[in-house]
Amino acid sequence: MGAGFIMEKIRKHIIFSGRVQGVGFRWHSKNYAASAGLTGWVQNLYDGTVEMEVQGTEEKIAGLLHYMEQRPYVEIEGIDARTIPLENGECGFYERGW
Repeated sequence: MGAGFIMEKIRKHIIFSGRVQGVGFRWHSKNYAASAGLTGWVQNLYDGTVEMEVQGTEEKIAGLLHYMEQRPYVEIEGIDARTIPLENGECGFYERGW
């Protein structure tokens, strides 16, 4: 395969709003991300939103977002995402905070 087939990694900072706390959001996102080979972290914020940084190919990150939108009890009303610099040497995907 030529260089055109190499999927480049990106990193996204995402804030999810809606019914995203107390519904298994962090647990499901951590498990999906780990199985897809994504790295980063997810945490609840005190305003009721969930913050995530996720690194991988755009296709795999889109798969994670689609998966989370399909979870029972999760009701994502807003996704505020922006591309940020890559974190070199990051291993795994983790839950942070409480």
